Amino acid sequence: MNIAYYQILGKPLNLYLGILALLGFLIVGMSHYLLRKNVIKIRHPWHFRIGLISIIIAIIHGILGLASYF
Repeated sequence: MNIAYYQILGKPLNLYLGILALLGFLIVGMSHYLLRKNVIKIRHPWHFRIGLISIIIAIIHGILGLASYF
């Protein structure tokens, strides 16, 4: 059995990684937009960290998705 299809609550792990990556990218985009509109005050290092974590999760998601075919 491939780790990408490891079941968590009846759904594969890769599905949850994709959702986490999407949410991370949405949070980064919205924080940038709201920061420019002066709605929120977030320091730049947090914006960078959330973006970096999202990219790492997305890379793992992609590798697991492709690994199931090889």
